Amino acid sequence: MSRNSIRDTFFEECEELLEALVEGLSSMEQDPDDMNVVNAVFRAVHSIKGGAGAFALDRLVSFAHTFETVMDKVRSQDLKVTEELMHLFHRSGDQLADLVEAARDEREPNAESEAAILKELDSYLGEADKDDSFSFDAVTLDFDAAPAEVDAPEDSSEEDAALRRFRIHFKPSAALYANGHEPLLLFDALAELGELRAVADLSELPEFDAFDPNGAVMSWTLQLETSEPETVLHEIFEFVESLCELDIREEDGAAPPALSDDPPDLPGLAPLAPRETGSPSAAAEAAEARSDARGGEARGPRPTLRVDLERVDRLINTVGELIINQAMISQRIEELELPAVAHLTNELEAYKLLARDIQEGVMAIRAQPVKPLFQRMSRIVREAAEATGKKARLVTVGDSTEVDKTVIERLADPLTHMVRNAVDHGLEKSDARAAAGKEAIGTIRLSASHRSGSVFIEIADDGAGLNRARILEKAIEKGLVLPEAELSESEIDNLLFLPGFSTASEVSNLSGRGVGMDVVKNAVAALGGRVSITSTPGSGTTFTIVLPLTLAVMDGFVISVADQTMVIPIASIIETIRPGQRDLHAVGTKGMVILVRGAYVPVVDVAFNLGLAPGRKEAGEGVLLLVSTESQGLTALRVEAIHDQRQVVIKSLESNYVAIPGVSAATILGDGKIALILDPEEVVKLQPAAPYFPAITPPKLELHHA
Repeated sequence: MSRNSIRDTFFEECEELLEALVEGLSSMEQDPDDMNVVNAVFRAVHSIKGGAGAFALDRLVSFAHTFETVMDKVRSQDLKVTEELMHLFHRSGDQLADLVEAARDEREPNAESEAAILKELDSYLGEADKDDSFSFDAVTLDFDAAPAEVDAPEDSSEEDAALRRFRIHFKPSAALYANGHEPLLLFDALAELGELRAVADLSELPEFDAFDPNGAVMSWTLQLETSEPETVLHEIFEFVESLCELDIREEDGAAPPALSDDPPDLPGLAPLAPRETGSPSAAAEAAEARSDARGGEARGPRPTLRVDLERVDRLINTVGELIINQAMISQRIEELELPAVAHLTNELEAYKLLARDIQEGVMAIRAQPVKPLFQRMSRIVREAAEATGKKARLVTVGDSTEVDKTVIERLADPLTHMVRNAVDHGLEKSDARAAAGKEAIGTIRLSASHRSGSVFIEIADDGAGLNRARILEKAIEKGLVLPEAELSESEIDNLLFLPGFSTASEVSNLSGRGVGMDVVKNAVAALGGRVSITSTPGSGTTFTIVLPLTLAVMDGFVISVADQTMVIPIASIIETIRPGQRDLHAVGTKGMVILVRGAYVPVVDVAFNLGLAPGRKEAGEGVLLLVSTESQGLTALRVEAIHDQRQVVIKSLESNYVAIPGVSAATILGDGKIALILDPEEVVKLQPAAPYFPAITPPKLELHHA
């Protein structure tokens, strides 16, 4: 493996460690006394430092060391966690992420920010901590050495007072041995630090007939007296911490139970002397939890495989072609008008199901939880709150929801803008919140979920809500709306998505430049999604982003619209209706509604809105597709006919042609023809414009078959 490959692997692992760091710091805020969480944060910083040292990334190593040293004082309970310290830890985590990114991109990081945070970290350290030198020299091990207790140095009278006693519980997993690690070498490295005593626990050793040579049944309790700090001990176990149960505890001055030198007789090994009274170690609790979850079966970490994204994309494209090929074969067999042959039909159906299974499996490879994206927003909230002088916290819900990797990458910028806006425009300052009877700290809530075959991402704040009078005033002032316009609350809210619109009275680092929600809307629309707003005065505002679950394949109805074959996503359809004449009612000169279970639902002629056919059809003609839209609620789309339900491969129109209003993408049907995929939300919005929206006319659309 080349150095570059190893370096790339290091930075990939850094991303995972930084995610663990952010998650750990958030947990520390909730329970700063949970030492398991504190240890997890410490290990994340320490692991990044260790890997950076191997590549001589000195600035990263130096910053991580200082950060780690302050964390170590928290671990040893020499430093109490306060709100101010937690804020510094969060900023230090952000700076550590910046340094990792700068090292990866081989550029200079922000020295001013780094120096400011280092100065604050140093303020929590004593002179002895600041002078503590560190190095990353590899530990030289003697492979021929036998495990032995190391006697204390003869001339140790002056050093006895500085000795620290550690008790270590070490239980390797089978994966540790499979990766080529040897506990004996770890013990040799520990023995070089001071006096080491070790006792093996063979209580889990099975009968000879049941012995598995590939298993891991031994564990050790070790006692080490050394002048080295606990950090050095963790460095020895650094590369195996994820492959074992490890608990390192410093014992107080009282004499602990001594480790027995005599190995117990087998079978029926006597239990080891207790490490100390009180709660069990983190490693023991984790082992017990894993044992309970798996019914007592021990198992190592789940194996993973890193694959170049380009290879996955190539595989997805090939699966798409497979699905198109399956549709073409089905179409050709139907055209032959062969007599019913059960065997052929069954084989064709099996081929179809197999293609679907392959497609779902391949798409699962690209699916990733939104957790890393949501974690990134915690930094945005902190920075925006600091810039505006407000207090805010981020709450995430459903961060394990899986979304296509492309969606996560392309959603980062619009989500950043919306979260920043929620702090800047949504939340009030602490005194205003107190006057309104609210908690001084505002809450930004990020949630993700799967609903009706789509991904819903909500950004909500508990602020004052939208000032609709101010929004309408600004829109009239900018000439976006005529002064005599009478707009509904929903229409006023949607003015925020107009280009160049901003309610900010002055330009700041966060807002006021007129580059805002229109960019967000376009970015989401490019993903085949949409954005909507709901707001309650005094209670807050919620922005909802609705995205397709996958960007490659979808289930859809093949329909006819003005003699054109199109596709509409099944996930957006509630039901289909064959209307009767008495169910339809005219509204005005062109409008029409249908009575559905006691409620009147507007009817939208798809062909007319797309500019493919003039006027309105006779009552009772065509088929109605009942859909639920964010802007209009329940709406009935009129189409000529429904021909089939099938799985179609999504092809981008914007990258291959141009964006078309009301159309989200295109696909290739079984007969080789191109069919447009409709976006019901946008089709509904293409209704003939009301008089108060100037210079907007229904689009003209021409379709050509391939």
